[in-house]
Amino acid sequence: MRSSSLIHWAVFSAPLLAILVIIWFSFTSEVDVAVYFKDHRAAHPYLKAFMQFVTDWSNPVFYVFFGVMLLRAYKSGNREKMRFVFILLVVQALIAGLAVHFLKATIGRPRPGQGQWFDPLTSRGANHSLPSGHTTEIIGWSFPLVLRYKLPWLTIVFGLGIGVVGFSRIYLGWHHPSDVFFGWMLGVFGGFATTVIAGSSLFLKKV
Repeated sequence: MRSSSLIHWAVFSAPLLAILVIIWFSFTSEVDVAVYFKDHRAAHPYLKAFMQFVTDWSNPVFYVFFGVMLLRAYKSGNREKMRFVFILLVVQALIAGLAVHFLKATIGRPRPGQGQWFDPLTSRGANHSLPSGHTTEIIGWSFPLVLRYKLPWLTIVFGLGIGVVGFSRIYLGWHHPSDVFFGWMLGVFGGFATTVIAGSSLFLKKV
């Protein structure tokens, strides 16, 4: 992996990781985090509404974007771009879809305010907290674009975007900070996997 890719990865990840570090150093435990934001939501309904909007619509924006990208690539005959989108969709299905749901059900970590004891191999949604699927998914959509184009402004914008989305999951009480952290790890893995596989496919075609 080129050093430029690692620089973009670091800049892209910095806002979300900074938020998590601040939260971890500001509270004694993740239980305290959940209690604090529960009270904060009750006192600030407009901020809660904004965070709900962010968490609900951040990923669907990418559904439209990649749908348009795939359609335009098909019409223009850009096979490399079509292959990139298809590989991205497959990786997202495997990681943000199958892997996340498998880990959630297998680990069985309660969501904030739903108890403290893990309940492995459960089908109860209240015990599907680890990892954060929203965080995994949005990083899986945006990080491959960061690595593909390597535009500083795009890296910064997407980095700030995933920071807000990850924080919204904590603020709304759907996830613990560590859930978001492991969602970041899975999403980054998916982003690198997409880039490596797409690059290998392009290389093989040229050979």
